[in-house]
Amino acid sequence: MSLIPLLLLADSRLPGGTHAHSGGLEAAVAAGRVHDGETLRAFLLGRLTGVGFTAAAFAAAAALELSGGLVVGERGVQTREAAALDAEYDARTPSPAQRATSRALGRHLLCAVRAGWPGVLLDAVAGLHPDGPHHPIAFGAAAAVAGVDPGGAAEAVALGSVTGPAHAAPRLLGLDPDAVTAVLASLAAQVEQVAAAAAKAARGPVEELPAVGAPLLEIAAQQVRGGQVRFFVS
Repeated sequence: MSLIPLLLLADSRLPGGTHAHSGGLEAAVAAGRVHDGETLRAFLLGRLTGVGFTAAAFAAAAALELSGGLVVGERGVQTREAAALDAEYDARTPSPAQRATSRALGRHLLCAVRAGWPGVLLDAVAGLHPDGPHHPIAFGAAAAVAGVDPGGAAEAVALGSVTGPAHAAPRLLGLDPDAVTAVLASLAAQVEQVAAAAAKAARGPVEELPAVGAPLLEIAAQQVRGGQVRFFVS
């Protein structure tokens, strides 16, 4: 596997829409649960081992299923595996606001990736749902066309589950960016562990993929959708 495609997909400057989202951090700050570096680390760790683990496993599973390309049959391009993954991830996302955010991020990600790696696979995955595929499914498809293996997809999504909110922390908390970098560096081992566990879980049956949730994030997502947002969409 070439490292360059993985770096490109994991780069926060990729126009995939994640810059507009705090991953629930804004609501946590507003509620007083996150107010300094220590509580930020706790928030990020919880996000990583919860929804980050689930998303990383689904991204790895999508990359694994789609790495051989798509089967073209009598009814055209077959996307049954990706459709099943998308449906299972939808079932693991109770909050309507979170489902909408995930599909919006998946849609934006595919638009960005299609500019670099155009092809029928991304077109087919983009058509899984009128609002776009869920973000982990889109990322797995992006990894497949870019030549990134399932383990790399899991690592990138696990890392993204903490870097996204962390990048919002200086604006929301007034923290020194260097202090935020220190927090992220302290989570490196945990990110690796979660990614490895996610990649392993991705090889099991679709219905047995991880289903770790985060009720506070789901509740916060609904509150933000109701208008309690200041800087970020979510």
